Amino acid sequence: MDVLLGFWEQITTRNAPLPLQAAWLTVAAAAALVLVPAFWRQSRHVITLVHEGGHAVAATLSGRRLGGIRLHSDTSGLTVSHGRPGGPGMVFTLLAGYLAPSFLGLGAARMLSLGYDVALLWLMLAALALMLVQIRNWFGLWSVAASGAVVLGVSWFGSAGVQGVFALLVTAVLLLGAVRAVLELHRTRSHSRQAARSSDADQLARLTHLPGIVWVVVFLVIGVACAWLGAGFLGLV
Repeated sequence: MDVLLGFWEQITTRNAPLPLQAAWLTVAAAAALVLVPAFWRQSRHVITLVHEGGHAVAATLSGRRLGGIRLHSDTSGLTVSHGRPGGPGMVFTLLAGYLAPSFLGLGAARMLSLGYDVALLWLMLAALALMLVQIRNWFGLWSVAASGAVVLGVSWFGSAGVQGVFALLVTAVLLLGAVRAVLELHRTRSHSRQAARSSDADQLARLTHLPGIVWVVVFLVIGVACAWLGAGFLGLV
């Protein structure tokens, strides 16, 4: 009981906000992880993990049967669900992928603005644990397990400052990486006919009879809006 009470106190205690200079340095580090190609090849795995998790959550909420998730070393991923090949449920499932990092980043920014750094980290850990049981390939298992180990280590052993910096770093990577992922989607669709046929935007186009570029613009506008709102929550704009 004492352990549970201590844990509850830990996740409900508000941390003091990071000093503005430390916050800006952390956001600058996140920007480097997103903008520098060598770093982006690694940090993009975080965006893919959340992207596929978004598909999985949306599929479950819309009544589809989740068949599993695969994460690949080239930062691609696949979420399989079973149900009607069309209709609102499938549209919702397809929409959720590119929007998930932006919305998760926005929610994380709001929690950080309220001082709930530790609670955010434990929510991330719980989400990773739920995702782990749906992974269907070895790289995906390793990727989710390694991510969970890092989050657990920071949550359990990190000081308040370390927890705050790590939580802000992940939040900023989600918000900035979501926008870059959409820009990459647009570039890939422009250069590859096969990619254009299989992308979320073009699958949405076939279901809704709206051009794929419309959905790319929707993803981009929402991503930029979430990044701006998130920065506002964190007092950076």
